[in-house]
Amino acid sequence: MEDKEKKGLEGTGLCLPVNHHGNLKSASSDQDFKDVLLQIKSSKTTAVINYGASWCRVCSQILPAFCRLSNNFPKVSFIYADIDECPETTQHIRYTPTFHFYRGGERVDEMFGAGEERLHDRLWLHS
Repeated sequence: MEDKEKKGLEGTGLCLPVNHHGNLKSASSDQDFKDVLLQIKSSKTTAVINYGASWCRVCSQILPAFCRLSNNFPKVSFIYADIDECPETTQHIRYTPTFHFYRGGERVDEMFGAGEERLHDRLWLHS
């Protein structure tokens, strides 16, 4: 029996912190990502999307912090979208990592690059 190729957060190959609140998800296909965006826009909750890639060294450096922060902000939805797994819906992303922040169903902020403190501050601001 063939092993299915791991995707999303599992596909990064990183040892990531456990999410304790169920607020961390990954989109591993264009359809998954469309569903996530629809959910964000209809639920009116605060959300952050981390656009990254498994081959991106900077993405690999910030992803554990992203997962840790999901435990510090239980009311915020955290989504990881690998640009190689969602090529159609992430084609507008030019830099990895890129973070998009949503509040009330609307995108309100964007952050390029890594920096745990910068990411924490933006999460605090928008939560």
